[in-house]
Amino acid sequence: MKLRHTTISIPAERVWLDGELSHAPTVRGLAVILRPSGSTPTQSCETKVAAALQDAGFATLIINLLTRYEETRDADARFNVPKLANRVLAVADWIGHQPPLTGLAIGLVASGTGSGAAIRAAWKGPGRFAAIVCRAGRPDLAGATPLGTLAVPLRMIIGSEDLHLAMILRAWEHIRAPRDWKLVDGAGEDFTEPGALDRFALLAAEWLRTKLPPPVADGLG
Repeated sequence: MKLRHTTISIPAERVWLDGELSHAPTVRGLAVILRPSGSTPTQSCETKVAAALQDAGFATLIINLLTRYEETRDADARFNVPKLANRVLAVADWIGHQPPLTGLAIGLVASGTGSGAAIRAAWKGPGRFAAIVCRAGRPDLAGATPLGTLAVPLRMIIGSEDLHLAMILRAWEHIRAPRDWKLVDGAGEDFTEPGALDRFALLAAEWLRTKLPPPVADGLG
């Protein structure tokens, strides 16, 4: 499968969000990988996860939920989960107007405060997303009501050495949606240990393959 890689900007709340779209006509779905920041390192966790999801047959969209200016001006901007969630919904709106993408089911892949934003966005926009995968992060920041009334299937993938494990588990206990909990032995919060990120990517791809319905033929231009 030969993918086309395109640098894009998506309008959201009077700003433009930077991203990279990788797509081919034969993909099985779209994985939107959320970065709760404004900068894009050349080799980030997100780019490595995206490559693995592409190998599994998915189109990917890595999207920064903040601008560089916002990140520089306010170090706590990434904790404004309601704003980040609104931007996830703006990204979904943009996808809905792109003919090559409109027939694809969307899965959200998140980490950090993006985990809370993904859950909150799926709660606010029922029917827009088919699945969520969280690499630990801060699901608690989604809020008690979104956690308790979420309907989108969620897989939580946590490192056994994550210092926030107990806090994540407390948020997990509120979730009533179809859910799955995976523990990666030896991994910490950032999954920097050898093989940890590869294990996350495999588990993420497995969940998306299971939960995303096949493409709608008319949407594949």
